[in-house]
Amino acid sequence: MSDSQAINQAVANLYNTYPFPPDPLSDLEPPGYNWRWSWTAAYSFCTGKKPVTQDIRILDAGCGTGSGTDYLIHLNPAAEVTAIDLSEKALAVAEERCNRSGVIAKHSKPVKFLNLKLEEATQLEGEFDLINCVGVLHHLPEPDKGIKALAKKLKPGGILHIFVYAELGRWEISLMQKAIALLQGDKRGDYRDGVKVGREIFANLPEHNRLLQQEKKLWSLENHRDESFADMYVHPQEIDYNVETLFDLIEASGLDFVGFSNPKYWQLDRLVGESEELMIRAKGLSDRARYRLIELLDPSLTHYEFFLSKPILVKENWSDDATLNGAIPECNPCMQGFPSQSFLDFEYQMVHLTEAEYQFMLACHQNTEQQVRVGEILTRCDLNLEGVRSLFERQLIILSSN
Repeated sequence: MSDSQAINQAVANLYNTYPFPPDPLSDLEPPGYNWRWSWTAAYSFCTGKKPVTQDIRILDAGCGTGSGTDYLIHLNPAAEVTAIDLSEKALAVAEERCNRSGVIAKHSKPVKFLNLKLEEATQLEGEFDLINCVGVLHHLPEPDKGIKALAKKLKPGGILHIFVYAELGRWEISLMQKAIALLQGDKRGDYRDGVKVGREIFANLPEHNRLLQQEKKLWSLENHRDESFADMYVHPQEIDYNVETLFDLIEASGLDFVGFSNPKYWQLDRLVGESEELMIRAKGLSDRARYRLIELLDPSLTHYEFFLSKPILVKENWSDDATLNGAIPECNPCMQGFPSQSFLDFEYQMVHLTEAEYQFMLACHQNTEQQVRVGEILTRCDLNLEGVRSLFERQLIILSSN
């Protein structure tokens, strides 16, 4: 058995022992939403416009117990969905979850669950419009081979959503992983023993200890479940990234970087915007260098979440007034509590609309059938084009030119 095969087998053994994530099964559809798993919302974020079709193919690459798959099926009713994972037990839970929730019974297109390693995605037929890969690449023995396999299966003009760990925000986790490994000795690979050792360490560390404080502050709520504790602290394979190594991985894929899905974190002015001199100096930095500067100044980031695309992904910025007037606006599908002037947006943050914004969005709410353009709606409310652009930039509306 090669080193890569041994690592993959060890990872499979972990998730067969502790299927992850340990989200409870439910007889109800998944609650809420994750806009990154909505083809319409994600495509609009990446391109500035609504996709021309909902008849797409989605791959959930490394689905685990199917919490994300459940949403992918639910949020994309016209899509063919395929989910793969190397753990047989996690995959069985994923299939049970999506059947229990009822999303498969309501789905008009095929849904498949296949026991495959991510590197084996090239065996799948055809290409995919949307590939979701959350929390997987950093557990591969050779992540570059994994991302290249996904790139081969991505359709031109398609998007790839990725989540990988960031080393700076996981520093304490890394130390704890190494401590547990030292105390386990030749029992490494016995994941139940690893959880036992890790919990014993935390139970005996001094109250002021940095590792204990970080665990209590960030992770203890989810880590009361052994599955989560094991995934975090006794994983047999983990590669944590920084901006430099992350973009090396992206370059290896041959795909284009579209952007991070949390753009507010990547704004330098939130950190040193009060200094004109520093902002001027930063203007000479490349995007990659500026991203590195931001994570060095704010090392709280525990993961990177971003989109890649296979050329050509056509984008629209709606800077021309005539083009924006002719656009057809709709409400972002990932919101909760609308219609109301106060509701939860795509990131579960409370939004309060002005009366003019509310009247405009009421018209958008009815626009999936009526197809009324921005200019016509503006004749019936007090909002102007800058107000429309504000709603669009806040991802409250989605625009199309059809």
